[in-house]
Amino acid sequence: MSSFLDGLQHRLIPALLAAFGTACIAAGILWYSGPVAAAPPSPTPSVTVPDSSAPTARPTLPPLVSPGPSGSGAPATEHVATRVVVPALGIDLPVIREGTGSTFPPCNVALYFQALHQPGEAGATYIYAHARTGMFLSILTASQVNGGARMLGMLVQVYTSDDRLYLYEVVEVRRHVFTFDAAMAETSETLWLQTSEGPKLPAGQVGPKVQLIAQPLSSGPADHAAAHPQAAPVACG
Repeated sequence: MSSFLDGLQHRLIPALLAAFGTACIAAGILWYSGPVAAAPPSPTPSVTVPDSSAPTARPTLPPLVSPGPSGSGAPATEHVATRVVVPALGIDLPVIREGTGSTFPPCNVALYFQALHQPGEAGATYIYAHARTGMFLSILTASQVNGGARMLGMLVQVYTSDDRLYLYEVVEVRRHVFTFDAAMAETSETLWLQTSEGPKLPAGQVGPKVQLIAQPLSSGPADHAAAHPQAAPVACG
């Protein structure tokens, strides 16, 4: 595993160098809730920084709660995201499933959007977290300088519950986004990371978001412990 990562990091270092590279913002996070059932085995089946400042119609957002006692938020038999790492931004968070019953997502973890896809599947894998220290705040901060251009080319690592590691490269930064329509419409494998831009809004209102879009580079086996970090979600104060 070490040689797998070392080799890829070695190839990406020039790109990362060339690119120079969630305060709780309790604004609502764009998400849907829905069950994720374990699927039966089946065959394995430019740089632009758009600025969508005008709000558009957006869906009604369900509430959210912390997961059950499972440390990763997903049974080991499922193929779901369990950890997201962006080394250049100091991000390393457990990823858990969405739930129901709480007004805002918990802190100290990221969450995956259940209505979309998982790493390795055709479509968008959508992971989001608050813009707080130790969470996705560094995404927001970087996006406020030159439209987030320094994040282009950064490496993103996503681990899954079946002990796999997926590597992505950031290719686009989107600011002031009010919907995830583009992610819903995506048909090719991509990774989307989202955090809030603020400020705090009344309950039920959704504020603007920052989205990072990343393209897949490669995947391979991962150490079980690395793919199953201990999640400790807490209510955001």
